[in-house]
This record gives sequence, structure tokens and C-alpha cells, in this order.
Amino acid sequence: MATARPPRPNSGALRRLVDGFDRFRDQHFENDHELYDTLLDGQRPEVMVIACSDSRSDPAIICGAEPGDLFVVRNVAALVPTYEPDHRPRGTSAAIEFGVVALGVRHVIVLGHSFCAGVRCLLEHDHGGRRFDFVSDWVGIASEVRDEMDGLVTEAERPVIARRAEQAAVLASLRHLHTYPFVAERVADGRLSLHGWYFHFGWGLLQAAESPEGPFRQVDRGMPPAPAMGRAVAEPPR
Repeated sequence: MATARPPRPNSGALRRLVDGFDRFRDQHFENDHELYDTLLDGQRPEVMVIACSDSRSDPAIICGAEPGDLFVVRNVAALVPTYEPDHRPRGTSAAIEFGVVALGVRHVIVLGHSFCAGVRCLLEHDHGGRRFDFVSDWVGIASEVRDEMDGLVTEAERPVIARRAEQAAVLASLRHLHTYPFVAERVADGRLSLHGWYFHFGWGLLQAAESPEGPFRQVDRGMPPAPAMGRAVAEPPR
């Protein structure tokens, strides 16, 4: 008896990816050999971005970055856990350590976004029930955000609370980031600056936090915002 072949997957989405790779290869490898020749020796990004895994908020696309520009860490809701050296595997903490200590990035950006399902999970789960095996524990990293928003339920509509919670999660992650000794040391001596950015893809706006407590201000065209923590680093002329 002939072995039945496994069903072929719907190839539409995968075909778009393969076609996209072909365009990428033609654009970069065929037309920009010099860039990739420099990348063969290793990566030297100046900016690390901690972003959400959400498919709508890719930091390289949002910022028009080139290969080698960004060291990117993505997880549910762009959260940063506090410093806990307990010898357990910690992916986000490991990436932060590698980016800051090994690569020596000069900026770390926590990039939140509107309509974040991870933040919504944080706000809506019932403080005891478990809709997910892993997500509920993960978003609990930002439990202080849920506690802060609980007091606003009677004062604002839920969409307004959601936007405030998304920005509050960015600020909480900034504060958590500063608990890492190697981060705090570099912020103190001017080698590293920390930024909290918020992308509203419904409006096409980018906002930046003025401090680890806020507020957020709109980023003006062509004007890099000051860091929320650390010293502003002079940008080279364009």
C-alpha cells in the first residue's frame, strides 16, 4: 500500500514570505555587498529594542532600520522582569545582559504599542483563574500596572484605561530594567540611556516617556527625544 502523503499546507502565507525573502536578497545582497561584508565581522548595534511579539509592531519596520542597526528582544507585551539572578533560564534577562554587556549598546528602548493583547490579558484575568498556562504568569511581571488601573475603572472608559495601562507597562519595564546592576552602572556613568516609547498604530503616532514615571509626549519629526533615564547622547549630523 502506498504511503499517504501529508496534506499540503495552505501556501499563501508562506509564499508571501518566500517572495519577500527574494526581494530582500535582491535589494541587499545583490545591491549592497558593502553592508553585508561589514556584518560578516559581527554586529555592532548602538540600539537595543525590547518590543512586543505582536505582528503589527515590528520595530525594524516601524523605524525603517537596516540590518545590523537594532538588537531586538521581543516577548508578550514588551515586558522586562526585575533582576533575579536565581540560576533559572530567563530569556529576556539573558538578552538584556548580552546586549548591554557583550555588545555595549548605547540606548535601550522599551517599545509598547496600542491595542496590546498582552496588556489586556493582564487587566482582564480574574486574579486567580488561568486562561493560559504561561501567559498569565508572564504578564504578572507588571502586576503593579493592574493594581494602578484597578482604581480607575469607575473613572474612565475601558479603552482609555487600556491605553493608559499600555503606557504604564512601558514605564514599569523601564523601572525594572534599572534594577539590573550592569544597566544602572552604565546609566550612571553616561554609557547607556533608557527610553520608553509608545507606538499607536491606529493613529500612526510615536510617543516617548519623559521620565520613568511619564508623561508621554509625541515625538516630533526629525527630533530624537531625550531619554527617560540617563544622559542625552549627542547624535552625529545627518
